[in-house]
Amino acid sequence: MTASALERLALPLRTERLIVRASTPADSDAVWRYRRLDEVSRWLTTAPADAEEFRVHFTDPERLAITLLVELPGAGVIGDIMVRIEDAWSQAEVRAQAAGVQAELGWAMDPAQQGRGYATEAVRAVMAACFTALGLRRVSAGCFAANEPSWRMMERLGMRREEHSRRTALHRSGEWMDGMNYGLLAEEWRSLND
Repeated sequence: MTASALERLALPLRTERLIVRASTPADSDAVWRYRRLDEVSRWLTTAPADAEEFRVHFTDPERLAITLLVELPGAGVIGDIMVRIEDAWSQAEVRAQAAGVQAELGWAMDPAQQGRGYATEAVRAVMAACFTALGLRRVSAGCFAANEPSWRMMERLGMRREEHSRRTALHRSGEWMDGMNYGLLAEEWRSLND
């Protein structure tokens, strides 16, 4: 996400129970606290080996620019959401019209806070901001098929399963795993929220 896109989000976002805000370098330790846990890191694209390696990864300006944090008042940071604004595929003659019109979302939550609907609530707020404040036409998300809680949440959010790929993703364990990809168009989001 570009800095200008973050500025258009009017952060923080507030839900009934949560605050979704921009991340800062000072948040590294709070995020490492849950991302270091095997039950979380096993599904993530990157799993740094220690707090210092994670700090370098987390504080990279490009990473900070696409990372929103989920705070539960009284409990602090309980999760993070990636929002990566992307260009849609297009033919060359209409490339400018396809620039920055969609977002890929990703998330991680503290297992101690799972099962209470916080992730669904936070991602729903981010999706709403993508379709309203940012004016995007589509959001997507993907996960390993074995990460059932993640794809079930995508379905709760109204996202449509667009792909179940067979053994297309190499897990750091060495196993080739199935993948799941979901999407939601702005008009679908509007019909779900009217």
